[in-house]
Amino acid sequence: MNSPAAVAQRQLDAYNARDLAALLATYAPDAELFEHPHTLLARGTEALRQRFAARFQEPNLHATLLQRTVAGRFVVDHERVIRTFPEGPGELEVLMTYEIVEERIVRSWSLTVSRILH
Repeated sequence: MNSPAAVAQRQLDAYNARDLAALLATYAPDAELFEHPHTLLARGTEALRQRFAARFQEPNLHATLLQRTVAGRFVVDHERVIRTFPEGPGELEVLMTYEIVEERIVRSWSLTVSRILH
């Protein structure tokens, strides 16, 4: 069995590799993605596919794990994410919380701590 930390790491690795199939394989078919605390951004494989496929078009996309905390089925990753925003390149400092059940992410929440344009 894969631990919640291993599932979160597979998700992060697939994100950085822009491997949409591998990324979606880490999520349950009915997974939900929220902007913290309760703004629904995507629900289900097709909505996740569309969201991540669009994100993967950004030329400089990369997430760096700064710290990971695991508590039971929850994993909280503190990340620095390089992005291309409509107004130009920049970075986010983000807390990503993943709820993992049966080796799949069932819910995740993103909380942006800071946003900097370069």
